[in-house]
Amino acid sequence: MNKQQQYVLSTVEERGIRFVRLWFTDILGSLKSFAITPAELEVALTEGMQFDGSSIDGFSRDQESDMLAMPDPYTFQILPWKAGGDVARMFCDIVRPDGTPFQGDPRSVLRRNLKRAHDMGYTFYVGPELEYFYFRDSSPQPEVLDRGGYFDLTPLDVAQQYRRETIMALEKLSIPVESAHHEVSPSQHELDLRHTDALNMADNLITARLTVKEVAMENGIYATFMPKPLEGHDGSGMHLHLSLFENDANGFYAEDEANGLSPLAYGFIAGLLRHAPEITALTNQWVNSYKRLVAGYDAPVYASWGRHDQSAVVRVPTPKQGKRSSTRLEYRSPDPACNPYLAFSVILAAGLAGIENGYPVPDSGDESNPVHLPTTLADALDAMESSALVKDALGDHVFEWFLRNKRREWDRYQQHVSSFELENYLPVL
Repeated sequence: MNKQQQYVLSTVEERGIRFVRLWFTDILGSLKSFAITPAELEVALTEGMQFDGSSIDGFSRDQESDMLAMPDPYTFQILPWKAGGDVARMFCDIVRPDGTPFQGDPRSVLRRNLKRAHDMGYTFYVGPELEYFYFRDSSPQPEVLDRGGYFDLTPLDVAQQYRRETIMALEKLSIPVESAHHEVSPSQHELDLRHTDALNMADNLITARLTVKEVAMENGIYATFMPKPLEGHDGSGMHLHLSLFENDANGFYAEDEANGLSPLAYGFIAGLLRHAPEITALTNQWVNSYKRLVAGYDAPVYASWGRHDQSAVVRVPTPKQGKRSSTRLEYRSPDPACNPYLAFSVILAAGLAGIENGYPVPDSGDESNPVHLPTTLADALDAMESSALVKDALGDHVFEWFLRNKRREWDRYQQHVSSFELENYLPVL
């Protein structure tokens, strides 16, 4: 047993923790959990805890259902919103009884892609801008809490207390928040998480989404990461600030270049642009995601890049004066309802492909032959299905299951008769 495992055991005993929740996600990114008592903790840390994988959608068939949840002791945290502070959590890697990683575990998928980057000498860092809405409840007719806009404060921003409580809870979970503010749309908010390596950030995003919802529930309201809940207003995105580090140096920065971008950064940009349509199904995985990716609402619609173009999928933020070494890329299409483990995996795979294969970078702001991002989930799935890069990044199991699941979602959506159709066509046809 290593020192971190021993730390978990001693902390549970000293703090009087009564339950430890073991967390993991299914392929779509929905958080799954089961609790163990301190009496089972040592066995869980050294041997894993067995569960029925066939009960988790997308995991296993009945004949190969036995799975082990192996807790990652470095993710141990006491949950701040539980009364009494006697519940903790750890993220888990899912393995088969023989100890081999389970191909359907999104966390293992990301681990595999990060190892590939590590073998090339890179560490992948991510800093997200997490947007979401507060509503009175979860009814199909959303009722906003305010009419505030970008950076508004009281009385227009009545939810600042909820953001403050959320930030304090995240800090107790060792998730630092750089800034928080009211967003453009009524009742819309943003939390900017401090960048860290991609695996920790994926864990942090899953935790942050739950924390936002828990704090909202404690205050008698509802928080949602639905990409586009309000017609006629901006939807919620999750702009990702990306960088590759070589040891302790930012590989995207070149001091001798006028714009500060290194050849590594240009290669990563080229990879993102070439493969953007193919990876969009993973960064924007719901039917509703494509109601956000439309012109006129500060969302990307083209596989292009620049410094100021809000319709471009890749933006290069201008670093602070004297901080050019903080150069990074902003990937603007993802929304906060994606599975971050899978989204980070395909984003990294696309960027590395651009570096390895020497893809040419189009001129910044070149609109002579723009490539449009997919406009529906069906288009995104078609692009994904033909992508060898995405299949390799995800592995056969996740790739095939994701396509099947999302095709079914699209089929259900096509059969749905919306209120728009009834209101516009029933009276006149």
